[in-house]
Amino acid sequence: MTSIVRKLRPSNYWRIGEHESWFADMSLQGLHLHNMGTTFAHFEKGEPKKMEYRIEVTKNKSISDEQIEMYEENGWDYVTSYEYFHVFASPVERNATELHTDSAEQAYTLQQLSKRLILNAIVSAVGFIFFIGMLGSTLFLDGTPILRLVEGFILQSMTITFVILYLIYLSIRAMLAIGALRRNLQEGKAINHHAPWEKTLRKNTALSIVFVTIALSSTALPWIQILKSETVTLPEGDADLPLVRLADLEQNPMLVREEYYMRDEIDRGNSYSTNWSLFAPIQYESDENGLIEDKVWLDENGTYSPSVSTEVYELTFQAFASPLVADLIKWHSYGDETEPYVEINHSEFDQLIVYEEAKKKELFASRGKVVMYIRYYGYAEMESIIENTAQKIRLLAEQ
Repeated sequence: MTSIVRKLRPSNYWRIGEHESWFADMSLQGLHLHNMGTTFAHFEKGEPKKMEYRIEVTKNKSISDEQIEMYEENGWDYVTSYEYFHVFASPVERNATELHTDSAEQAYTLQQLSKRLILNAIVSAVGFIFFIGMLGSTLFLDGTPILRLVEGFILQSMTITFVILYLIYLSIRAMLAIGALRRNLQEGKAINHHAPWEKTLRKNTALSIVFVTIALSSTALPWIQILKSETVTLPEGDADLPLVRLADLEQNPMLVREEYYMRDEIDRGNSYSTNWSLFAPIQYESDENGLIEDKVWLDENGTYSPSVSTEVYELTFQAFASPLVADLIKWHSYGDETEPYVEINHSEFDQLIVYEEAKKKELFASRGKVVMYIRYYGYAEMESIIENTAQKIRLLAEQ
């Protein structure tokens, strides 16, 4: 049974001389080229041999039987093809005639490939610009790029962008390299069939590791987010959660929950979610709704039904805290920042911004790497909300 060995290619496909030299060196080690892939070459194990390899470039991806037969008559055996490149091999002792003795003629065979590569580069660049436009609109259209980044859902798109950018870079390099090769051949400079390839292999290996890491991260991150996301009913007690609780604000023993169940067993009116992202590995979001039956709103518009919502982000980088506060204000004010948001100096916070009206109160706070947003409907004092927020933010900030 034939044993096949896979090896990472030392360079990109347009480095013809380096590939020919590499194939020959592998044959000296008893590894003879079997076929080529995008990233790896497959070799058959056998006896070490002194071989010469030549790569023929055609304007189409296939090579004609007539051309293969003509080269075989001149001592070159067809091995394999990849894209527009076709590999032929010959034992050194056969002393086969070179496939191309006229460099100018060889340059002509590269002309169609050069045109195709230019078109590929243009199409890739246009596609990249379109993709960047879509990504930019997602990040900046609502004016909250840090919030979108912290939530984590945009990170995969950014990772894909870097991958696409790298592929465009390779496309442009291919176009320029083939163009340079054509000019050299037109000037009578033949391809070096024994070009050194070791340095390029080390570089290509490092780039491949980076590329694979980015690609795997792009695939894994959404799954990690899904696995780490959970929504459950809020416990009756505090349970040491970094969430501002309605009972602590109302201080009324007559407060009962206003429950809302859907098809699952989670009280959607009183629940909290945990989330994860690379830039905010700890996230909480909660909603809590209550009723006090013997109390009505001051405008007598129904039974008093206070509520509180909390968002908590523990960030990877403290530098994101202040921009995230700004984005949360913009997001929760629906872009209307003319409302009277007031910044308060407070010893428990690095930043504290509040908004207050008759029924509605909002608070945006940061301490260290922790950012909190509180939205409350009811008649509790703002000072009580600030005090409760300080207690909760301390749970994470002092860890």
